[in-house]
Amino acid sequence: MNFETFRDRALAYREDLLARKEKIAPADFGWYPYDTMANVFHLDALLGGDRREIFGEIAGTRIADIGAADGDFGFFLAEELGCAVDVIDNAPTNFNGLRGARRLAAELDLPVEVHEIDLDAQFSLPAERYGAVLFLGLLYHLKNPFLVLERLSERAELCFVSTRVAQQTPDGTEIAGQPVAYLLDPAEANDDATNFWIFSEAGLRRLFARTGWEVLDFTAVGCQEASNPRDQDKDQRAFALLRSTR
Repeated sequence: MNFETFRDRALAYREDLLARKEKIAPADFGWYPYDTMANVFHLDALLGGDRREIFGEIAGTRIADIGAADGDFGFFLAEELGCAVDVIDNAPTNFNGLRGARRLAAELDLPVEVHEIDLDAQFSLPAERYGAVLFLGLLYHLKNPFLVLERLSERAELCFVSTRVAQQTPDGTEIAGQPVAYLLDPAEANDDATNFWIFSEAGLRRLFARTGWEVLDFTAVGCQEASNPRDQDKDQRAFALLRSTR
């Protein structure tokens, strides 16, 4: 399957799932309000060469969708690509306490299991092996990203990852070419105490290498000049496709 076909199917599924959500809208909680399926546009910009066929290659394999919100992307992979999917998130920090993902799992009758796992604690994954892991928008919310990426590289062949990155510190110190990370104060970025480590691109690439990953594709979106860890108008995100070297 080429990526253009995959993208079109994902966008059609987004509309179909939105309609289904409206029909089963719960009274006791709200659906995750942001469009997680829009990540398909970033994946379109990310993937090059033979990797544009990658979703055809992982069709039918077991997938982990980690930090999944309501699990929309995971449900798409289950319904459209025949994947068995583990939706993994931490209920206390999930928008609706994982009730959205559990409601969809009950309603859609797909090979999707929802797991409540705190990656900042001692954790184990539900399966021994995964064809791929979706790990989008979560890394900078973890206290110990090194441990988590290392564990994932032991279990998964591929990993789609995105996280916030920065070219400068808030005071303007250049860090883009240095293998470093900036530790946020609890109230420094969006007053969100779950924001922790913002890596430079060099720091992120070194983290991947030291935790058992090879970078196959890499791109950055958002602010392209003087991005920093704090300001909303200086928000830059890195997207990468990784392959385990273990």
